[in-house]
Amino acid sequence: MAATKTRVKTPATAKSGDGETERRILDAARTVFVRRGSGGARMQEIAEEAGVNQALLHYYFGTKDGLALAVFRESAAKLFPGILRILSSDASIEARVERVVHHYLDTLRAHPFLPGFVLGEMNFNPERMVALASELVSAGVPDAPRRALAVLGRDLALRAKRGDFRLITAEQFVVNLASLCVFPFAARPMLAHLIGLDSADWERFLDVRRADLPQQILNTLRP
Repeated sequence: MAATKTRVKTPATAKSGDGETERRILDAARTVFVRRGSGGARMQEIAEEAGVNQALLHYYFGTKDGLALAVFRESAAKLFPGILRILSSDASIEARVERVVHHYLDTLRAHPFLPGFVLGEMNFNPERMVALASELVSAGVPDAPRRALAVLGRDLALRAKRGDFRLITAEQFVVNLASLCVFPFAARPMLAHLIGLDSADWERFLDVRRADLPQQILNTLRP
Protein backbone atom coordinates (compact mmCIF):
# COMPACT_ATOMS: atom_id res chain seq x y z
CA MET A 1 0.00 0.00 0.00
CA ALA A 2 1.45 3.35 -0.99
CA ALA A 3 2.06 5.81 1.85
CA THR A 4 -0.12 8.89 1.88
CA LYS A 5 1.95 11.96 1.10
CA THR A 6 1.45 15.10 3.15
CA ARG A 7 2.48 18.26 1.32
CA VAL A 8 4.37 20.59 3.64
CA LYS A 9 4.51 24.21 2.60
CA THR A 10 8.05 25.57 2.40
CA PRO A 11 9.52 29.04 1.83
CA ALA A 12 9.89 28.20 -1.83
CA THR A 13 6.13 27.74 -2.19
CA ALA A 14 4.85 30.15 0.46
CA LYS A 15 3.54 33.53 -0.53
CA SER A 16 3.86 36.65 1.60
CA GLY A 17 0.14 37.19 1.31
CA ASP A 18 -0.74 33.77 2.71
CA GLY A 19 -2.55 35.12 5.77
CA GLU A 20 -4.00 31.73 6.66
CA THR A 21 -0.56 30.19 7.19
CA GLU A 22 0.68 33.19 9.15
CA ARG A 23 -2.43 33.07 11.32
CA ARG A 24 -1.91 29.37 12.00
CA ILE A 25 1.70 30.00 13.04
CA LEU A 26 0.73 32.84 15.38
CA ASP A 27 -2.02 30.75 16.99
CA ALA A 28 0.35 27.82 17.41
CA ALA A 29 3.05 30.05 18.92
CA ARG A 30 0.58 31.48 21.42
CA THR A 31 -0.48 27.95 22.41
CA VAL A 32 3.13 26.87 22.93
CA PHE A 33 4.01 30.07 24.80
CA VAL A 34 1.12 29.40 27.18
CA ARG A 35 2.38 25.84 27.63
CA ARG A 36 6.13 26.55 27.92
CA GLY A 37 6.53 30.30 28.40
CA SER A 38 8.22 32.34 25.68
CA GLY A 39 11.65 31.41 27.07
CA GLY A 40 11.00 27.66 27.10
CA ALA A 41 9.25 27.48 23.73
CA ARG A 42 11.09 25.88 20.80
CA MET A 43 10.58 26.63 17.13
CA GLN A 44 10.24 22.93 16.29
CA GLU A 45 7.39 22.53 18.77
CA ILE A 46 5.66 25.60 17.34
CA ALA A 47 6.08 24.25 13.81
CA GLU A 48 4.58 20.90 14.83
CA GLU A 49 1.68 22.68 16.57
CA ALA A 50 1.03 24.70 13.40
CA GLY A 51 1.50 21.70 11.10
CA VAL A 52 4.16 23.41 8.99
CA ASN A 53 7.84 23.02 8.21
CA GLN A 54 10.10 24.77 10.73
CA ALA A 55 11.74 26.68 7.88
CA LEU A 56 8.40 28.36 7.23
CA LEU A 57 8.47 29.94 10.71
CA HIS A 58 11.82 31.53 9.86
CA TYR A 59 10.47 32.63 6.48
CA TYR A 60 7.60 34.55 8.05
CA PHE A 61 9.14 35.74 11.34
CA GLY A 62 12.92 35.33 11.05
CA THR A 63 13.71 34.08 14.56
CA LYS A 64 11.91 32.92 17.67
CA ASP A 65 12.45 36.42 19.02
CA GLY A 66 10.65 37.88 16.00
CA LEU A 67 7.79 35.42 16.41
CA ALA A 68 7.54 36.18 20.14
CA LEU A 69 7.36 39.90 19.35
CA ALA A 70 4.55 39.32 16.85
CA VAL A 71 2.56 37.25 19.36
CA PHE A 72 3.21 39.81 22.10
CA ARG A 73 2.05 42.71 19.92
CA GLU A 74 -1.17 40.91 19.04
CA SER A 75 -1.88 39.79 22.61
CA ALA A 76 -0.94 43.08 24.31
CA ALA A 77 -3.11 44.99 21.84
CA LYS A 78 -6.09 43.25 23.45
CA LEU A 79 -5.07 44.51 26.90
CA PHE A 80 -3.69 48.04 27.05
CA PRO A 81 -6.02 50.10 24.82
CA GLY A 82 -9.04 48.59 26.57
CA ILE A 83 -7.71 49.61 29.97
CA LEU A 84 -7.20 53.21 28.80
CA ARG A 85 -10.73 53.33 27.45
CA ILE A 86 -12.15 52.11 30.77
CA LEU A 87 -10.06 54.48 32.90
CA SER A 88 -11.01 57.52 30.82
CA SER A 89 -14.72 56.66 30.62
CA ASP A 90 -17.46 58.56 32.46
CA ALA A 91 -18.45 55.49 34.52
CA SER A 92 -18.17 55.66 38.30
CA ILE A 93 -14.81 54.87 39.91
CA GLU A 94 -16.39 51.72 41.34
CA ALA A 95 -17.49 50.54 37.89
CA ARG A 96 -14.15 51.41 36.34
CA VAL A 97 -12.24 49.44 38.97
CA GLU A 98 -14.40 46.36 38.43
CA ARG A 99 -14.12 46.59 34.63
CA VAL A 100 -10.34 47.07 34.69
CA VAL A 101 -9.85 44.12 37.05
CA HIS A 102 -12.05 41.89 34.91
CA HIS A 103 -10.36 43.05 31.70
CA TYR A 104 -6.90 42.46 33.14
CA LEU A 105 -7.63 39.02 34.58
CA ASP A 106 -9.63 37.78 31.60
CA THR A 107 -6.96 38.91 29.13
CA LEU A 108 -4.03 37.54 31.14
CA ARG A 109 -5.91 34.30 31.69
CA ALA A 110 -6.03 33.88 27.91
CA HIS A 111 -2.45 35.18 27.40
CA PRO A 112 -0.61 34.23 30.63
CA PHE A 113 2.84 34.57 29.04
CA LEU A 114 2.50 38.37 28.73
CA PRO A 115 3.89 39.35 32.16
CA GLY A 116 6.88 37.01 31.79
CA PHE A 117 7.61 38.37 28.33
CA VAL A 118 7.50 41.96 29.59
CA LEU A 119 9.79 41.19 32.54
CA GLY A 120 12.25 39.42 30.26
CA GLU A 121 12.29 42.32 27.82
CA MET A 122 12.77 44.84 30.63
CA ASN A 123 15.80 42.89 31.85
CA PHE A 124 17.46 42.18 28.51
CA ASN A 125 16.11 44.74 26.03
CA PRO A 126 14.57 47.68 27.93
CA GLU A 127 14.76 50.11 25.00
CA ARG A 128 12.67 47.83 22.81
CA MET A 129 10.15 47.29 25.61
CA VAL A 130 9.75 51.05 26.07
CA ALA A 131 9.16 51.46 22.33
CA LEU A 132 6.66 48.57 22.29
CA ALA A 133 4.81 49.96 25.30
CA SER A 134 4.52 53.35 23.64
CA GLU A 135 3.24 51.77 20.44
CA LEU A 136 0.68 49.52 22.13
CA VAL A 137 -0.57 51.67 24.99
CA SER A 138 -1.16 54.75 22.88
CA ALA A 139 -2.90 52.76 20.13
CA GLY A 140 -2.39 55.52 17.54
CA VAL A 141 -3.19 58.33 19.99
CA PRO A 142 0.14 59.56 21.42
CA ASP A 143 -1.38 61.39 24.39
CA ALA A 144 -3.91 58.66 25.28
CA PRO A 145 -2.18 57.63 28.55
CA ARG A 146 -1.85 61.25 29.69
CA ARG A 147 -5.50 61.97 28.90
CA ALA A 148 -6.69 58.85 30.72
CA LEU A 149 -4.66 59.76 33.81
CA ALA A 150 -6.00 63.33 33.71
CA VAL A 151 -9.63 62.13 33.65
CA LEU A 152 -9.01 59.57 36.37
CA GLY A 153 -7.09 62.06 38.53
CA ARG A 154 -9.89 64.59 38.27
CA ASP A 155 -12.52 62.05 39.28
CA LEU A 156 -10.45 60.69 42.17
CA ALA A 157 -9.92 64.24 43.46
CA LEU A 158 -13.66 64.98 43.26
CA ARG A 159 -14.50 61.82 45.22
CA ALA A 160 -11.82 62.69 47.80
CA LYS A 161 -13.28 66.19 48.16
CA ARG A 162 -16.68 64.65 48.84
CA GLY A 163 -15.12 62.43 51.51
CA ASP A 164 -15.76 59.15 49.67
CA PHE A 165 -12.09 58.31 49.16
CA ARG A 166 -8.77 59.29 50.60
CA LEU A 167 -6.68 61.48 48.30
CA ILE A 168 -4.46 59.54 45.89
CA THR A 169 -2.89 60.51 42.59
CA ALA A 170 -4.01 58.78 39.42
CA GLU A 171 -0.45 57.54 38.84
CA GLN A 172 -0.22 55.83 42.24
CA PHE A 173 -3.71 54.40 41.88
CA VAL A 174 -3.04 52.90 38.43
CA VAL A 175 0.24 51.32 39.53
CA ASN A 176 -1.46 49.77 42.57
CA LEU A 177 -4.33 48.50 40.43
CA ALA A 178 -2.09 47.00 37.75
CA SER A 179 0.24 45.40 40.30
CA LEU A 180 -2.56 43.59 42.08
CA CYS A 181 -3.86 42.25 38.77
CA VAL A 182 -0.55 41.25 37.20
CA PHE A 183 1.47 39.87 40.14
CA PRO A 184 -0.23 36.44 40.41
CA PHE A 185 0.50 35.76 36.73
CA ALA A 186 4.11 36.94 36.96
CA ALA A 187 4.67 34.90 40.12
CA ARG A 188 2.58 31.84 39.26
CA PRO A 189 5.41 29.25 39.56
CA MET A 190 6.34 30.57 43.00
CA LEU A 191 2.71 30.75 44.14
CA ALA A 192 2.02 27.25 42.84
CA HIS A 193 4.88 25.95 44.98
CA LEU A 194 4.24 28.02 48.11
CA ILE A 195 0.48 27.60 48.39
CA GLY A 196 0.06 24.37 46.43
CA LEU A 197 -1.87 25.36 43.31
CA ASP A 198 -2.31 22.76 40.60
CA SER A 199 -4.00 23.69 37.32
CA ALA A 200 -7.53 23.27 38.66
CA ASP A 201 -6.67 25.15 41.88
CA TRP A 202 -5.22 27.99 39.79
CA GLU A 203 -8.46 28.41 37.85
CA ARG A 204 -10.47 28.48 41.08
CA PHE A 205 -8.00 30.95 42.57
CA LEU A 206 -8.52 33.28 39.59
CA ASP A 207 -12.30 32.95 39.83
CA VAL A 208 -12.20 34.05 43.47
CA ARG A 209 -9.75 36.85 42.74
CA ARG A 210 -11.87 38.14 39.85
CA ALA A 211 -14.88 38.33 42.16
CA ASP A 212 -13.17 39.75 45.25
CA LEU A 213 -10.37 42.01 44.00
CA PRO A 214 -12.47 45.00 42.86
CA GLN A 215 -13.94 45.47 46.35
CA GLN A 216 -10.55 44.96 47.99
CA ILE A 217 -9.07 47.72 45.82
CA LEU A 218 -11.96 50.07 46.56
CA ASN A 219 -11.55 49.42 50.27
CA THR A 220 -8.00 50.79 50.09
CA LEU A 221 -9.40 54.08 48.79
CA ARG A 222 -11.90 54.60 51.55
CA PRO A 223 -10.91 56.81 54.54
